[in-house]
Amino acid sequence: MSTVIKERLLEQLDALPEELQRRVLDFARALALSQPKGVPGAGLLKFAGAIPADDLRLMREAIDSGCERVDNEW
Repeated sequence: MSTVIKERLLEQLDALPEELQRRVLDFARALALSQPKGVPGAGLLKFAGAIPADDLRLMREAIDSGCERVDNEW
């Protein structure tokens, strides 16, 4: 976070009563928890080629044959 943003945020917080400061803190915590978690794609490259080509072919065939139709039993 930039220093300017921190300074402006602190200025605004200082002007608020304690209850509103707590609400801002709760909001900031909620925002932090809502950030998506994951691994950058580059970190997954080590898994490239891990599934044998024959298995991939079988998976593709199963998807093609099982997902190309509508199941009206529900």
